[in-house]
Amino acid sequence: MAKSTPAAAAAAPEEATAAALRLRLRRLVAAVTAGGVGGGEAFDEAASALAALRDAELGPPPKDRPGAGAERRRSGHAEAAAVPEQFLCPISSEIMRDPVVLASGQTYDRRFIQEWLSAGNRTCPQTQQVLSNTILIPNHLVRSMIAQWCTENGIALSPLENQEEDLVTNNERKSFSELFDRISSSSNISEKRQAIKDLRLLTKRNSSFRAVIGENPDSISQMISAVSNPELESNSEVLEDTVTTILNLSIHESNKKIIGDDTKAITFLISALQSGTMEARSNAAAAIFSLSALDSNKAKIGESGAMRPLVDLLEHGSMTAKKDAASAIFSLCKLHENKSRATKSGVIDVVLKAISDESLTDESLTILALLSSDHETVEEIGETGGVPCMLHIIKDDQCKRNKENAVAVLFSICMYDRTKLREVVEDENLNGSLAWLAQNGTSRARRKAAGILDKLKRTIHKTHYSC
Repeated sequence: MAKSTPAAAAAAPEEATAAALRLRLRRLVAAVTAGGVGGGEAFDEAASALAALRDAELGPPPKDRPGAGAERRRSGHAEAAAVPEQFLCPISSEIMRDPVVLASGQTYDRRFIQEWLSAGNRTCPQTQQVLSNTILIPNHLVRSMIAQWCTENGIALSPLENQEEDLVTNNERKSFSELFDRISSSSNISEKRQAIKDLRLLTKRNSSFRAVIGENPDSISQMISAVSNPELESNSEVLEDTVTTILNLSIHESNKKIIGDDTKAITFLISALQSGTMEARSNAAAAIFSLSALDSNKAKIGESGAMRPLVDLLEHGSMTAKKDAASAIFSLCKLHENKSRATKSGVIDVVLKAISDESLTDESLTILALLSSDHETVEEIGETGGVPCMLHIIKDDQCKRNKENAVAVLFSICMYDRTKLREVVEDENLNGSLAWLAQNGTSRARRKAAGILDKLKRTIHKTHYSC
């Protein structure tokens, strides 16, 4: 029988102690995550277990020795092996920057579990349990423990605001470069078409792939120039793929300015709005909505002539396309200059008709309420049957938000155009809808309804007095 050496005999209890401490720490974190242990007491106990585990595996931290922190930072590979398992994201196997708890009770780094969910998955990656919801709850205890451990071990984590860019890998950069080489340089038309389709799919599935565009800002123009090839520009499928790729890329926040500043992108999207298939037109409107999150893009898009084709899509598109167009018009009209452009493009007739047809009531009322701050627009609303339309919504629509928007529009009409007051008075005497709304509506609806009623009373009093 082999004899155990003194060193082996000493190591055995140390290994057993470390294993026990790891098990204790794992149970503590699991209990806190599941809500079984409370607050500060749990943190103190877990922190104590963590410190004991560190001492067992690495020895006491050499705090008194000059340069100890620098040495720990230099020994990154050795330190990585000692990172407590509970601090590593099960998906990435990296230290979690922003730990969150999934409905299954498992903890993940937010950016990686969000990527999993955004890809359409509705199960827990570890347990395969079907999720009852996709709410992510911050795990403050684990985050605090990670922060303490990193501080004690001289490890600096990158800021959370850079995490989206951190997801970009060299493989993704390589794939991106290869795709664009095929799109812009290949002489084979079939290969170009396939590369554009591949790019569409990659930018849809992989949010980090969208971030690569920030390192290649000229690639948008390159792609648009490539599909302008006579053999490709008449291909409806290529147009759809290109428009959808721009839409996918625009979702990434830092790409909105890059695409907006591109000399060809907005013009290309407007062209697709005018002559593409219904899917291309719908996705072009969605891309415009996404880009219009920036005020600078709102101005460029409005000046480039997007409003008229958007209004046309709002009137004649499929239901999905109409909703995309409505979202784009609403967002663009947050910029005052675009309100006049929308009115001149015929949006008032279109949305009033949609409300009458009950086909797009919510979206149409939202647009009208936004536009009603413009004097010119309010006059047109009043002249094209807006008053009876708004009174009908206030009286019969069951949605509080719709009533609120309708009374906001009606308030603007009454303030700007006294000739419409008689119509409002007659309806109020018959139905009392405004009085009811002044008592039972949302806070904004109550204010607007009360304002109209006050205007009516003062007008009637003046009329009676002058008689």
